[in-house]
Amino acid sequence: MDNRNRKPLEPYHLEGICKIIGETKEGLTGPEIGKILTDCRINDYSPDITKWKRIYNAFVECQNKEKSSYKIIVFLCNAMHPSRYLKDIELYHARLNDLNKQLSFIGIELTDQGKYREVGKATTLSEAEQRASHFKHKLEARNVHAEIFKFCKPELLTENYFHAVFESVKSIAERLRNMTNVYADGHDLINVVFAANAPLLQINRLQDSNDRSEQNGVANIIRGLFSTIRNPTAHRPKFTFNIGEDYALDVITMVSFVHKKLDNVIYP
Repeated sequence: MDNRNRKPLEPYHLEGICKIIGETKEGLTGPEIGKILTDCRINDYSPDITKWKRIYNAFVECQNKEKSSYKIIVFLCNAMHPSRYLKDIELYHARLNDLNKQLSFIGIELTDQGKYREVGKATTLSEAEQRASHFKHKLEARNVHAEIFKFCKPELLTENYFHAVFESVKSIAERLRNMTNVYADGHDLINVVFAANAPLLQINRLQDSNDRSEQNGVANIIRGLFSTIRNPTAHRPKFTFNIGEDYALDVITMVSFVHKKLDNVIYP
């Protein structure tokens, strides 16, 4: 298909897109909208009204004239070019995430290079959520351990902080069991794996008091994660255990630290 002959977008898709990029506080500014419309050769049909409606009217008029949504896609690529966001990377990823959720319903995804590509169309809200995750990007920026993405991918993709935290902490216990064939759980598992006299796993060579202190420290971090996260989340209703994004990022970063320590363990 010639990209310039792209099928026009339905009004409900246009409205969703325009409300994201023309959002009152976090959307494009009025001058930015005018500049990008001009650059894309889209008539600024009603420049003095609410931002999202201004963009919507411009898009509708453009589609009616061109019989194509091509210029609208070009506008979005222009608006989301990464060079525009050098001083506000968080805004960039949040906006890109929201747009890609909406665009997934029409089979398009904006890339982090300011371009677009064809993807399979999403048909449900949950499927659209799984196409883009601002939370997952933040974890990747922290270089969290691959074991976390492997163990709780669905929860991360849908930005379910409660279950993402719970599953990430569970991943430590699962990995310890796989590494040692000890099928205990919780503190019992830690006490066996990191036993003071005969540990099954060593964080280092345990040659002096500093080495032993590090070994005990890592074991205590795992105990703390189990006591603070795993046990309460397993036994308290979700609505009584409020977990926000910052809290989830901090906990999962700590879980990642443990996994990285486990990458280099010594078997006695």
